[in-house]
Order: sequence, then structure tokens, then C-alpha cells
Amino acid sequence: MVKEQWAAAIDSVGSHTLANVCAGIRYRGVVAACGLAQGMEFPGSVAPFILRGVTLAGIDSVTRPRADRLEAWSRLASDLDLALLPLISREVGLSEVIDIAPQLIAGQIRGRVVVDTGR
Repeated sequence: MVKEQWAAAIDSVGSHTLANVCAGIRYRGVVAACGLAQGMEFPGSVAPFILRGVTLAGIDSVTRPRADRLEAWSRLASDLDLALLPLISREVGLSEVIDIAPQLIAGQIRGRVVVDTGR
């Protein structure tokens, strides 16, 4: 375990990233896991779950009924403040990918980078 840093987190990567996130969750915090990009293994400890009461919730976004997915997208459309998106994401053109790749590899990019293949 590491120092308690977050009350909750959403992990879309899995594997080592998910294990590290779980290790830094505060007492009785929650982690929602919704991706496996880094892998399906969980190289972590059970300590956060037992000693801090951390909950790991798996989010099934693939086989959810269509009605559930429509409700989720509707909630995002009504509840999400679109003005805040630039704080957690940025859009680049396909021609810019080579320029930002070194920043990504060096861990200097925070949030999402969306690549617009039309630019």
C-alpha cells in the first residue's frame, strides 16, 4: 500500500495501473475498473481491500443491455459540464501524433489525447 491519495477512481487501463490505483485509495474508497488495455492480470495486493475497506467495482460496458447504455449516455449528456472537458482532454490531428508521442512516453501528458484522423 502507498499513501492514501484518492477517495475514488475510474481505471480504464487495468493490470499494474489498476493495482497502483487501488493501493492509493483512501479508507472505504471505491475503484471502478472499466478497461483492460494494459492486461487482464492484477499484480496487486489484497491489503487495500482488507485494511482500508476499498471496493473494486467491475464495469461491464460491452454486454450491458442497450437500454442501460442509452440511459448512461443520456445521463452523461445531461449531467456532464462540457466546459470542463478541456481540463482532462485535448484533441490533436493525426499529423501531430509524432510530435506528442515523446511527451506521452515520458509521462508528461495528463488526461486523454483524442486523435482526429481527419486533421
